[in-house]
Amino acid sequence: MKYRKIPSELFISNRNRLREKLPEDCIAIFNSADIPWRCADGSMRFIQNSDLFHQCGIDQEETILVLTPSHPDPELREVLFVRETSDLIQIWEGHKVSKEEATEISGIKTVMWTTEFEPFLRRVSRISDTFFINHNEHGRSGSPINFSLDDRFRRRCQALYPNHNYCRLAPIMHRLRAEKLEEEVNLLQTACDITKDGFERVLRFIKPGVNECEIEAEFMHEFLGQGSRGFAYEPIIASGNNANVLHYLSNDQVTEEGQLILMDVAAEYANYNADLTRTIPVCGKFTDRQRDVYNAVLRILRVCIDELVVPGKDMKKEYHPEVARLMEDELIQLGLIDADKVAEERATEDLPEEKRVYRKYFMHGVSHSLGIDVHDVTPVANQFVENMCVTVEPGIYIPEEGFGVRLENDIIVKAGGNIDLMASIPIEADEIESLMAG
Repeated sequence: MKYRKIPSELFISNRNRLREKLPEDCIAIFNSADIPWRCADGSMRFIQNSDLFHQCGIDQEETILVLTPSHPDPELREVLFVRETSDLIQIWEGHKVSKEEATEISGIKTVMWTTEFEPFLRRVSRISDTFFINHNEHGRSGSPINFSLDDRFRRRCQALYPNHNYCRLAPIMHRLRAEKLEEEVNLLQTACDITKDGFERVLRFIKPGVNECEIEAEFMHEFLGQGSRGFAYEPIIASGNNANVLHYLSNDQVTEEGQLILMDVAAEYANYNADLTRTIPVCGKFTDRQRDVYNAVLRILRVCIDELVVPGKDMKKEYHPEVARLMEDELIQLGLIDADKVAEERATEDLPEEKRVYRKYFMHGVSHSLGIDVHDVTPVANQFVENMCVTVEPGIYIPEEGFGVRLENDIIVKAGGNIDLMASIPIEADEIESLMAG
C-alpha cells in the first residue's frame, strides 16, 4: 500500500452516519468496481467504487458490503465479502486482503468470502421487505456503455426478489459524502501538499523550449515519489493558445518565450483527490497585459473564497451569478466587453447566463465538489454545506491574444470562514516570478 493506513474509525463513522438515515427494516448493498479492460487480455488500473470505499476502505475488486440494521444477530448487521485468494492468485496477482486484514481496515467484524454472498443474501432477504441499491446518479454522468457491478446486481436482484421494495442509496450517499469528516480533510490536505511539491518542482524546471509533456513528467515524478498513485485526473499542460481549449490533453507542444502556460494538474492520495490550476509565464516574467488579466482572475478567486462560498447558498442559482457579475466588472476594466452592453443585460432579469456577453471569455462553472471523485457528488439541493470540499476556479480566456488564465484552489466550506487547503501553494504573481528566478 502506497498510502498511510487510514484509521478504521473513519469507515465505522461513515457507516454509522448511513445507518442513521436508513429505516430499520432494510438491506443496503454496495458492490466494488469492475476491473476495466483495455483490449485483448490487458486491463487498466483498478479504481474502487467510491461509495464502497467510503463505507469500508477496501481497495480491492470483488468486494461487497451488506448492511442489515435490524438483523436479529448483531454480528450480521454489517457483513463484508472479500475475494478468497489461492496459491495461483498469489503467484499471478500477488497479495489479496485476508479476512483479518479486511476487519482491521474496515472495522467490520464479520467478513466472508465473496462466494458466500448469494446464500447470505437469500437468508437476509427473508427478514426485510426493502432493498437499498446503489447506482451512479452523479449529475454529470452519461449513459454507460457497460453496466457496472452495481447496475448488473440491481437487475439480477430485482429478477430474483421481485416482491421486495427497492430504494435508492444515491441521495443519501450524496449528502454523506459531501460532508467531509476530519480524517477525510487530512487525506485531502495530503493530496494538496503533494500537489504543492509538484508545482514548486516545475517552477524550477520550466523555461522556453521545454515540451509540455516534459512538464507533465516532472509532476508525475514528484507525485509517485510521495505515495500518490499519480494524477487525480488527466493533466492539462497548456502553453500559449492551448490554454483556450478547456479540456486540452495533448500536452505535446514546445513552450515558447513570452507564452503563459496553464497547468490544471493535481495528485491523488488514498483515493482522495486534489484539483489545482496555476498559470505561469514560461520565461519567468509576466508581461503587463498578462499580469493585468492574471490579477483580475486572482481577485475573483479571493472574493469567492473569502465572501461568496457560504453554507446554504445555491451553487447554480445564487453563487454562479454572483461570480459572473464580478467577472463582468473585471472584463470591462480589461477592455474585453462593453460596459453599456453589460448594463443592458443586467436590466434584463430573465436573460440566461449562457447568453450574456461575459461568456465569451469565461464559459465554465466556478466550483465543484471534490473528494473521492474529482467531480465529487453534491447534495440533492445543490447547495454548499458545512464541511464540504469544493474547488474555486475562475478563468479568463482570450484566444485573440493567444493566452488564457485560470487559477484554482480547494477549500473546506465553513460557516465561520472557509479553510483553503492550498493556501501555502504559490499564487501571487510576484511570488511566482521570484520562485522562477531563484
